[in-house]
Amino acid sequence: MTIGFVVNDIKTEKPNYSTIFLAQRMHNQGHTVYLMGVGDLAYYPDGYMGATAVQADPKHKYKALATYLEAIQGDKANRVRVTAPDLDVLMLRNDPSSEGEGRGWAQNAGIIFGQLAIRHGVIVLNDPTKLSDAVNKMYFQHFPEAVRPRTLITRDKDEIKEFFNEQKNNIILKPLQGSGGSGVFMVKKDDSTNLNQIVEAISRDGYVIVQEYLPEATEGDVRLIVMNGEALQHEGKYCAIHRVTGKDDIRSNLHAGGSTQAAKVTQTMLDLVELVRPKLIQDGMFLVGLDIVGNKLMEINVFSPGGLHDASEMEGVDFSVPIIAALERKVHYKNTYEAQINNRTVAMI
Repeated sequence: MTIGFVVNDIKTEKPNYSTIFLAQRMHNQGHTVYLMGVGDLAYYPDGYMGATAVQADPKHKYKALATYLEAIQGDKANRVRVTAPDLDVLMLRNDPSSEGEGRGWAQNAGIIFGQLAIRHGVIVLNDPTKLSDAVNKMYFQHFPEAVRPRTLITRDKDEIKEFFNEQKNNIILKPLQGSGGSGVFMVKKDDSTNLNQIVEAISRDGYVIVQEYLPEATEGDVRLIVMNGEALQHEGKYCAIHRVTGKDDIRSNLHAGGSTQAAKVTQTMLDLVELVRPKLIQDGMFLVGLDIVGNKLMEINVFSPGGLHDASEMEGVDFSVPIIAALERKVHYKNTYEAQINNRTVAMI
């Protein structure tokens, strides 16, 4: 199997990232693995999309993730032009909301080049047509109301104040676009002093998401990985991590000061998976991360869900195994049926 991983920028990848974890495992199994940043993507005169990709030494197996990443990022990495006909699978692992100032061009690059790859028989995951609907948090509102906290999305200060007054507890405010806990604020029920300033700061860049505060959030959240519409399991264990908030910080995102510990996956969490499953299947969302607080979802990460390495370490099982097996199965189906089944169907079988 030949697979390409699209990331924001190869230089910013880290050893514990889920993409590097999957790439190293697949490389060591003998699969051909290419990594490419969105800036490396291209459309060539022969009519194919492709990229100038990097590849670790195919003759060498890498015991450590750091060593594999060094082989990818170093001067000795094999740099090669690949085009759609060279690939069986293209995994879009770049996060549009993580692109910094001056890289607006990169936000949709993976999606539009992924759509081109489908035309030439490449399996593209997650499905890029539906990923285009998920470039901001509004995508979350398309899932059943039962799984979401009570939410208002607006730029109107008065509507936000009215929502705040209706709540019996604190509220959470965050921008419609962005991820990783950036720009997330909590306004306490007994202290709305800074509400106007927070709304003004967030609304400068667009819409404000206002949500009811879930008291269970003080205990952090659980990132549960879902594959093919089902909670990912291997050897009887679930791929999940419990992300604990940092001291004096409402955000449990790891690069926002949070830490991880083993997660207990409850029936309530599995019920949430069942509720979002039809929509994930319909949209061809092969691998996603659900962020769960209490009996609600706080976010659905469909672009670059992390936690595979941490969950594998904590649970003592290798969660790349069922993912790689699923990818191999999809390639088999695609080779068997060719154009008779579309990308969204292949993504979820």
